[in-house]
Amino acid sequence: MDFYHFAKSVVWGLLKPLYRLDVKGTEHFPETGGVLLCTNHISLLDPPTVGITAPRPVNFMAKAELFEAPVLKSLLPGLHVFPVKRGLSDRTAVRTALGFLKEGQVVGMFPEGTRSKDGTLGKPMSGAGFFALKGGDAVVVPCAVIGEYKPFRKLKVRYGKPIDMAPYRERRASADEVAEVIMEHIAKLIEEENRPKKA
Repeated sequence: MDFYHFAKSVVWGLLKPLYRLDVKGTEHFPETGGVLLCTNHISLLDPPTVGITAPRPVNFMAKAELFEAPVLKSLLPGLHVFPVKRGLSDRTAVRTALGFLKEGQVVGMFPEGTRSKDGTLGKPMSGAGFFALKGGDAVVVPCAVIGEYKPFRKLKVRYGKPIDMAPYRERRASADEVAEVIMEHIAKLIEEENRPKKA
């Protein structure tokens, strides 16, 4: 067992009972090929939560400052985390993310770019659309974290069906349009889960 899977099992053992994680939709997750995993963002705990519930290893971007700490600098690469310089056009981070997608790996991204203060979905940034369009044959898998990170209160994680990017690439859709499409799929997951159940 490599460090990533060891850490995943440890974090799962901690978060699963603490937040009563309820995970559904993982059967939609492609077993192979590039995947841009796009999720709403409600907490700093979203990356580990998504990382331990996704069926495949997820590569996440993290602000470059974290890599300046000696311990984190050694640990983060083993957790499939790579640095990005915030507020700048970081070409190295962009190339790294696109490289992962074209190699058939999974890249995790939060289209909103920042955490929602009240849990509602914010407006997506164009970055998610850019990576979705430029990621080779990668598909987009929408994901929604629903609830609050309160101990022993159920937290739901829902994975949706892959979004085929081929039609958008063929007609050269804009990054903004695709980002909006991705957010619509995430919103649908949340709406379906919050819809009153029939008796």
